[in-house]
Amino acid sequence: MQSFTFWNPTKIVFGKDTAGQVGKQAAKFGQKVLMVYGQSSIKKTGVYDLVKKSLEASSLQVVEFAGVKSNPVLSHVREGVKLAKEQQVDLIVAVGGGSVIDESKAIAAGARTDGDVWDFFIDKATVRDALPIVTVLTLAATASEMNSGGVVTNEETGQKFNIGAPLLFPKVSILDPTLTYTVPANYTAYSGVDAICHLVEGYFTAADPNTPLQDRLVEALVKTVMESTDRILVDPRDYEARATMMWSATLALNGLTPAGIGPFGFPNHMIEHSLSALYDIAHGAGLSIVLPAWMAYTARRAPARFARFGREVFGISEADDQQAAAKGTAALKAWFERIGSPTTLAAADIPATDIPKIAANAVMLAKKWRLDDYTEEVIGEILQLAR
Repeated sequence: MQSFTFWNPTKIVFGKDTAGQVGKQAAKFGQKVLMVYGQSSIKKTGVYDLVKKSLEASSLQVVEFAGVKSNPVLSHVREGVKLAKEQQVDLIVAVGGGSVIDESKAIAAGARTDGDVWDFFIDKATVRDALPIVTVLTLAATASEMNSGGVVTNEETGQKFNIGAPLLFPKVSILDPTLTYTVPANYTAYSGVDAICHLVEGYFTAADPNTPLQDRLVEALVKTVMESTDRILVDPRDYEARATMMWSATLALNGLTPAGIGPFGFPNHMIEHSLSALYDIAHGAGLSIVLPAWMAYTARRAPARFARFGREVFGISEADDQQAAAKGTAALKAWFERIGSPTTLAAADIPATDIPKIAANAVMLAKKWRLDDYTEEVIGEILQLAR
């Protein structure tokens, strides 16, 4: 196990009917709130009224900022920054899933700088101040509610890049599983894929081969996410399944599982960001296309980790690592397909002739993340396996 520092300052308020506490929690950080949310879903489900009433009951002044897309875009972030500055808000309350929280983090940073918020994404500036953020989670997938990162797409350049800084950890995140009852089946499936991919990025790419505790944490969480997703698809109002999925997705990317594994990468996210930037595909759907192809490509050279995954998660009994790795990859791909998430470019209506364009886009992020082995040629080869 490698040396590490684990620090996560986000307060989690978890459980049934906890969303009504948002006003009390938010009032600790100011009196004027920028309430950020997506399109119309929270109004249809009643979450909007619940949150607004709680904020006003705590004598908070609310400025609304709606319209966050499922893949948040820079132009909308800039509008939010402008509004936050004009209204001189004290804090942000993000009501939604990872996209809303990600955009809220960008607005929080942008509202406290004189420069352009995109400078934080291209490493031209460092976040040195930010508005405090409180979240009410309505979609369990990204763990943005308990980490310090976020992603936004620059529509002009086609770059889906990330922002990250300690100041962007939410102060408080309210996780009420009942708010996820109305998440549709396709986004339930994409959420399961997203959480699994968060878990296995470090599991498969860490340099340290001796991490039994972290390996078992990841394997247990992957199996739990799969079981919960299956149950939710049968009964969307299964509280225990929704609750287990919500907490599992948070644990998947709050810094706990990779603590001690040393350096690792996010190659699947790097490639997928190009799919969602160029085609506006749901993030989880893009990951279910990329991950099996990347596993198949990478296991050709180093099958041992993939063989372990197949044996521990799917009960693969093959003694040969190459065969066990292939069967484990096939089993994960089959599960993605069974829950209704695409596993090929064709299934997402992305033409194979676009692979060079996708690879050229992805290599920009590979350079930013210092994934030097991922050239356009390598990314193209991986995508060929996802045709």
